[in-house]
Amino acid sequence: MATQRKWLAWRVAVFLAALAPLIVWSWQVANNAAGPEPGRYLLLNIGIGGLWMLLFTLSLTPLTKLTRWKGFALIRRQLGLWTLAYATLHMLSYALFILGLNWALLGSEIVKRPYIIVGMIALIGLAVLGATSNKWSMRRLGKRWKPLHKFSYAILGLVLLHFFWVVRADMGEWAMYAAIGALVMATRLPPVSRTLPKLRHRLGRA
Repeated sequence: MATQRKWLAWRVAVFLAALAPLIVWSWQVANNAAGPEPGRYLLLNIGIGGLWMLLFTLSLTPLTKLTRWKGFALIRRQLGLWTLAYATLHMLSYALFILGLNWALLGSEIVKRPYIIVGMIALIGLAVLGATSNKWSMRRLGKRWKPLHKFSYAILGLVLLHFFWVVRADMGEWAMYAAIGALVMATRLPPVSRTLPKLRHRLGRA
């Protein structure tokens, strides 16, 4: 019972941590502390928040191998769904604050800003992964489930490409996220992945 309460507290803490940025940004907009374009402020920050959620989600497997702590594995689905939530809110912010819910403008926007298509593909991919991140889907898909969810690696590439197009005037921030993404993906390479448990043992003896 104590163990169950501990894991529940951990899940609740992760939930609150993921929710907190949205509350802060909303508070800033409500109190005129989000600059002259609060809509764009929300759009950009929620998009970056989604990228962070994706990076955190992809980091959980190597962290589990490195530490053998069950807590990282327990929140994998939770953070994956938060990634989808942030991506969906990012799209809704674009529809509301940029398009003004006038979908007739979408065609001309795509011509001027092709990164919108890249973002949509990433969102569709996240939606598919979110819809299949449950035990029923795992049983239904069988051996196909893991290859399907490895599409998250491609989604990271699409998100970084989308972000690259958005902030290409200032590459410093993008380079930081790209470097973090490259490091996370490097831990998935078989030689590195096999080394993580050995590294844990070495650190334990140190």
